[in-house]
Amino acid sequence: MRYADPSANRDLLGNRTLLFIFICAFALVTLLQQILYGRNYIKRYFEFYEGPLEYNSTRCLELRHEILEVKVLSMVKQSELFDRWRSLQMCKWAMNISEANQFKSTLSRCCNAPSFLFTTQKNTPLGTKLKYEVDTSGIYHINQEIFRMFPKDMPYYRSQFKKCAVVGNGGILKNSRCGSEINSADFVFRCNLPPISEKYTMDVGVKTDVVTVNPSIITERFHKLEKWRRPFYRVLQVYENASVLLPAFYNTRNTDVSIRVKYVLDDFESPQAVYYFHPQYLVNVSRYWLSLGVRAKRISTGLILATAALELCEEVHLFGFWAFPMNPSGLYITHHYYDNVKPRPGFHAMPSEIFNFLHLHSRGILRVHTGACSCC
Repeated sequence: MRYADPSANRDLLGNRTLLFIFICAFALVTLLQQILYGRNYIKRYFEFYEGPLEYNSTRCLELRHEILEVKVLSMVKQSELFDRWRSLQMCKWAMNISEANQFKSTLSRCCNAPSFLFTTQKNTPLGTKLKYEVDTSGIYHINQEIFRMFPKDMPYYRSQFKKCAVVGNGGILKNSRCGSEINSADFVFRCNLPPISEKYTMDVGVKTDVVTVNPSIITERFHKLEKWRRPFYRVLQVYENASVLLPAFYNTRNTDVSIRVKYVLDDFESPQAVYYFHPQYLVNVSRYWLSLGVRAKRISTGLILATAALELCEEVHLFGFWAFPMNPSGLYITHHYYDNVKPRPGFHAMPSEIFNFLHLHSRGILRVHTGACSCC
């Protein structure tokens, strides 16, 4: 008969006791952090409770400086950036005309959307050997058939529209009630055939003047339009008379399927115009944002449209642009307002793009909407 040690089942400062002490210490530290954070938040809440502060008030200048002093995203924790951004919402936004004009002048020199956003007969004459955006060794010879598809010139000119809305597809739009404010804009850009059915209209609106289509959507959902044509046409009718914009000359794979979109709309006698991004414009925009720290295999369609809008519109408002799994209040949100399908990792640099938008907002160049809207 084996001897039983009476202390065998005791945990005299053993593993379980140490684990319990560690958990309690961690909980205490976390509680203290929340108390300190809460005191800070309550203080700022009561500042906001008195009403939105004027754009040029001393406090708002300080809050904008807190955003702008962060030169790169890695300088602060995500929670700290959220805190600074949330605090800035107590301030009214106003356009800084001198800052905006200077920024738009830079875009005019580097990119020139009023002349080169779309491929036109003026900027791409018959017989042009057009270089692709990424397949730089590829050349597309502009023949008579494709040349006739191009508009004679850009349909929009510099600062043509008073107020524009660029609508991204981020989950930050869900329950925002921003639909009326989006619909009130003079011109509305949307990205990649987003749903705007009655289920979503209160948050995202319905007005659409330009909607982009990623050729991969046509390939995956509509079999390259080799068989599925009417379903694609019906999807486009949701956007009524909005122009359709495609990156036909991004690479060689995009060209044929993008051209088929024009054939489909012609076959159904649709009044919707079809335009193609000019590849050199896309190259120039990518280079510009790379110089500001946006390093990605490809910048997002939303960033391209926002860049173009800054030249075509006097005032630009961004909706649905947010690149984090939590909203500024720390609540988890879906990736899109209509689903939670994540993008291919490493393709875009969305946090870096949003970081730049927050800077532009703080400088009074454009406005980023991340909270609930109260318009109309």
